[in-house]
Amino acid sequence: MNTKFFSAAVLVMTVMMTACSNDDNVSEARRPAEVSNAKTVLVYIAGGNDLSRAVEPDLKEMKEGSKQLGENDNLLVFVRRYNNGSQPWLARIKNGVVTDSVSLSDMGITSSDGEQRASDPVVMDGVMRYAFNHYPADNGNYGLVLWSHGSGWLLGKEVQRRTNRAFGVDFGNPQNSNDGRWINIPTLANVLKDLPHLKYIMFDCCCMMCLENLYELRSVADYLIGSPAEIPGQGAPYDKIMRDMFGDGDFYTGIIDKYYKSVREWLPLSVVKTSEMEQLAQATRNAMQAVKAEQDSTYADMRGLIHYYYTKSTGDFDPKNNIFYDAGDFFLKHAPQDVYQMWKQALDKAVIERRTATMWNVDKSWTEYYPDFTATDKKMHCVSMFVAQNPANSDYARYNEDIKQFEWYNVCPQ
Repeated sequence: MNTKFFSAAVLVMTVMMTACSNDDNVSEARRPAEVSNAKTVLVYIAGGNDLSRAVEPDLKEMKEGSKQLGENDNLLVFVRRYNNGSQPWLARIKNGVVTDSVSLSDMGITSSDGEQRASDPVVMDGVMRYAFNHYPADNGNYGLVLWSHGSGWLLGKEVQRRTNRAFGVDFGNPQNSNDGRWINIPTLANVLKDLPHLKYIMFDCCCMMCLENLYELRSVADYLIGSPAEIPGQGAPYDKIMRDMFGDGDFYTGIIDKYYKSVREWLPLSVVKTSEMEQLAQATRNAMQAVKAEQDSTYADMRGLIHYYYTKSTGDFDPKNNIFYDAGDFFLKHAPQDVYQMWKQALDKAVIERRTATMWNVDKSWTEYYPDFTATDKKMHCVSMFVAQNPANSDYARYNEDIKQFEWYNVCPQ
């Protein structure tokens, strides 16, 4: 999430609010939910970072939205705050009230490093296993919302090893800690593959709709929902999308329509059907081979292409500092027209919904747009892709190597 767009009023309100477990007179009773026609959605709030102040406003939205749900709709929330003096906790939100709260120790979960980080795969596995066991759903009707910071597939520190950086940076328990750890996408996929299959994952975090991530998670959920770009700090409008989060049929349309309208249509969004990711990967491999056969240099010219993140906070825009390029804009520029059209047919089967945007909030010194490209409906395809660049430029020597840790690279080597 992008934190710079919170109003002073929201910040004041958040400071005044006390911990949710206190405000709601949370019951410690723990009762398995009724199973008949049950649906279960877990919102996994990894707020052990500067997004802690956004937790209470979103919980308020969830409480309001829960009033729209049926008796057997299980809205669960896991909350990890930063330095608030309490253990992370899991609870159900029902009819506007937080109930049945349990802490990590209540659930018998011990973290890997003693820091109770939400990004610890041991914590994540334990919380999700407990949640889905105690609130089972019928017919695979499980949903997961991943709420936190996101950085696509980029690599950094993890709790158990130094590999990929992607979701939920958590700074641990010590005051003023700078020891931020993430959970990477391959590790996340490994956690989820041993849990009940998910109907969907919604990413309420930045830059997660990249082909590398989508391919890695293709076997754990039917649909993946989110943005390829940075998202505003307030995130999804949970009071408006709650009924859709528990919906049937084309439920995802309601989610992204209402999310899109809540940010004045200033955010690209997409929905991916994971069963089509294998075909899209093969089409991407073929298209990339055609591009390489046509280009007259080792590395493609990326100037003017839509990108969804810029790694420098100051200075002139330069492709050597850009990552997460729009996959379709790349092939539209560099592939032969017939190759692009064949690739786009595969893309359209996988990206079943998308909402384009000419601008969006960015966490830099520029607000609401990147000035180095023009965004149009034709150019924007709402999923990103890494393209290897000259290793002498910026951090590309590392990026070009790090991408090899993803399954996507085995299909689409660069």
